[in-house]
Amino acid sequence: MKKRVHFMITAFRDGFQSVYGARVLTKDFLPAFEAAVQAGLTHFEIGGGARFQSLYFYCNEDAFQMMKTLREVAGPDVDLQTLARGVNVVGLDSQPRDVIKLHAKLFKKYGVSTIRNFDALNDVNNLIDSGRAIVEAGLRHEVVVTMMELPPGCEGAHTPEFYIDTLRQILDAGIPFDSVCFKDASGTSVPKKVHETIKGARKLLGDDVHLVFHSHETAGVSIAQYMAALEAGADQIDLSLAPVSGGTCQPDVLTMWHALRGTEFDLGIDPYKIMEVEEVFKECMADYFKPPEALAVEPRIPFSPMPGGALTANTQMLRDNGLMDKYPDIIKNMEEVVRRGGFATSVTPVSQFYFQQAFNNTLFGPWTKIAEGYGKMVLGYFGKTPVPPDPEIVKIAQEQLGLEPTTEKVVDINDRDPNKGIEAAKKMLQEAGLPVTEENIFIAATCKDKGVMFLKGEAKVNVRKIDRSKEGKEEKTASGAKVYAVTLGGKSYKVKVDGSTAVVNGRTYTVEVKEAEDAPASSGAPSGERAQVTAPLPGLVLRIPVQEGDHVEDGQEIIVLEAMKMENPIYAPKAGTVAAILVKQGDHVKAGDVLVEIE
Repeated sequence: MKKRVHFMITAFRDGFQSVYGARVLTKDFLPAFEAAVQAGLTHFEIGGGARFQSLYFYCNEDAFQMMKTLREVAGPDVDLQTLARGVNVVGLDSQPRDVIKLHAKLFKKYGVSTIRNFDALNDVNNLIDSGRAIVEAGLRHEVVVTMMELPPGCEGAHTPEFYIDTLRQILDAGIPFDSVCFKDASGTSVPKKVHETIKGARKLLGDDVHLVFHSHETAGVSIAQYMAALEAGADQIDLSLAPVSGGTCQPDVLTMWHALRGTEFDLGIDPYKIMEVEEVFKECMADYFKPPEALAVEPRIPFSPMPGGALTANTQMLRDNGLMDKYPDIIKNMEEVVRRGGFATSVTPVSQFYFQQAFNNTLFGPWTKIAEGYGKMVLGYFGKTPVPPDPEIVKIAQEQLGLEPTTEKVVDINDRDPNKGIEAAKKMLQEAGLPVTEENIFIAATCKDKGVMFLKGEAKVNVRKIDRSKEGKEEKTASGAKVYAVTLGGKSYKVKVDGSTAVVNGRTYTVEVKEAEDAPASSGAPSGERAQVTAPLPGLVLRIPVQEGDHVEDGQEIIVLEAMKMENPIYAPKAGTVAAILVKQGDHVKAGDVLVEIE
């Protein structure tokens, strides 16, 4: 008698995040979801994580309506699961208790049945309030221990003993749960370590607790990990569907079915029905640009553990901003960032903090500019890291951010923060003239300015699709740039032209193209007595806290750009009057673009 292996289909959440940066329109994938339900699949991950914010940021869609639509298609009995980030719920920033409770209430209202809930630092304090809120809302709670392999030479955490001790702390804290998941978002854990961890968890929990293991194929060992987990006593694994399987995603259902042939385990599927679903799915996604790294195993990942769900999102942002040539250096620098940051697990939001700091170290010099999220993490504002961060980095973060280190519980800090919580969100809505509903409160609380832009009807669709009118020789990018296949002197080049920037085979150049007879000489000096404030890097204009005619002081914040999911304040270079604001909220700007003129 073969042992039936339970599995969850991650294609419609983790798959989208791991390939397309979560930027997928509901109407485009709905036929594939319908086909999967009709094929008899009964457990899907469909929201939360990056598939909440991304719908407001990039798809101009309401995530609550998306969840409601999928529940209507799936019917009442299918298990629809979402992902929560502990006290961070569905964002990069942490939240107070009132927003944590509202999250569970609203997700229950819109058709979710199970919430998988993790903390990237494995700080159990961050799971207490979130776990209780999920259960009190009438949802199944799948509590998580997060895993990764440390870069070679590091020690002090991320061992089987560390993971089992974290699980024991969850039990001691009295956190209610229905199942336990060990989540390896970077796919880097050594299979032997997976086996020892699951075996230890089974011994601690007994035979009746539903035990899950989750990984990605990013490092090339996910099938070996899954086999090790099943042999050690796991009940469930996570699998995906082509075209969002393998590479940065979970293994394909058919790949795992094949790996289990001749063993004591069985998925209980009809592989031919799965093939039919995947054909529908491939057709649905045919117009979406699929980055090549989404299909690949990345050998460097065990040294710099970047999760599949963050890797392609970040490389796509680098492409959008003409910085893809920096990727090898960024991923290399990430190793040091992990080594010195306290060994929090590389999964959102920490994976983004790691990448942002590696990005800053690459562009601005080592530790010259501390990314806010990374700095707050080493200072304790997201909880307790598995080991103490490097004291030198803590000191640098303390000086740059103007914050003292803390050991206080995250939710206690957030509960008294006047800029967080339901009342702060209500104020944002009222100032924008928007209805104060629970849904709008949650959107404003978790998506801030960009959430309000969506609610005001000012958001723009920003998904990456191939321009079929050019027969595949030209593709659209988020900024409206175009990519050409150019043959010159018998050699082929891939050239992306975006205003004054050209990327040729991955290398970025500044260019200026004019008609020869119309190209006047330019001294480059600003006209009159005006100082021009330019964008130091490509990004989105997130906020403009000044108006034309305002007097500003030297060093005053005049614009905030968002780049690589970081807010980058732009300051006045001198005191004076704002003579002209040349951009508006929501604009995408390139490095060197003039933003403001000060007289």
